[in-house]
Amino acid sequence: MKHYSVMCKEIIESLNIVPNGIYVDATLGYAGMSSKILEKLNGDGLLIGIDQDREAREYSNEALKKISDNYKIIDANFVDLKEKLEELGIKEINGIIFDLGFSSPQIDDGNRGFSFMKDAPLDMRMNLDSKLTAKEVVNNYKEEDLVKCFFQYGEEKLSRGIAKNITEARKNKEIETTLELVEIIKKAVGANYFYKNHPERKIFQALRIIVNNELEVLEKVLPDAIELLKKGGRMSVITFHSLEDRIVKNIFKENSEVNVIFKGLPDIPKEYQAKIKLVNKKPIEASKEEIEENSRSHSAKLRIVERI
Repeated sequence: MKHYSVMCKEIIESLNIVPNGIYVDATLGYAGMSSKILEKLNGDGLLIGIDQDREAREYSNEALKKISDNYKIIDANFVDLKEKLEELGIKEINGIIFDLGFSSPQIDDGNRGFSFMKDAPLDMRMNLDSKLTAKEVVNNYKEEDLVKCFFQYGEEKLSRGIAKNITEARKNKEIETTLELVEIIKKAVGANYFYKNHPERKIFQALRIIVNNELEVLEKVLPDAIELLKKGGRMSVITFHSLEDRIVKNIFKENSEVNVIFKGLPDIPKEYQAKIKLVNKKPIEASKEEIEENSRSHSAKLRIVERI
């Protein structure tokens, strides 16, 4: 099973790994990043990998145990990060990474429904035990709710026409597969717009965000992760679309500045002081060579912060 971790070298370097530290891979996936972290830890170090995808956890366990046994894999959504670490008696960590992209095997798996280029059931669940699927959204959401979903989470300007076509199509029969949906989108916007602007990418992104509640969990977990970092500890977050990157940028900005009410005062209460510093003011992007090797890296943006 081939999986390519985007900007792996840059992320591992960004963590400034100490061999006896505690590191969290909040998006374990297929252990691309975790393997590199584990290789750098000694007997006192610990790697914790979190993933809600059963297949990813099983694969990662096999990969990591070949390196060392200084790791734990947790079955959870990363939104529960703080709670899960507390259960392990861990209150501070040396570093944490969030790779918000989808693993290649997840995209390529014909049964998961993440790809608009392969015919598959309309699923899109990261956690296969959760109930809400893309099929449920497409077939049961009201037209206005679909418009809102596509516009807000897909930033697609022809959202209204696409939603209308979907609600018309499902009157005749349930929309069941990815390519059925792609064809409905194509008819809604016309071939010229479709091939020029690829609205199917945006609609699939919007559905995936809704099904997995992606943006809400990101907004909740980042402040928790900042609180968990030791002084000098680092967090690296790699995003793949503007909605995620905006959330990361804003939370990092908010936590790296002194509260405006207290700016310039000699004694600033601890809770209003800056908690982190930005290691890179502008996001790091994939190199030209990496983009040529893996086209999925072209939209990647890496932001790094350090606890102060």
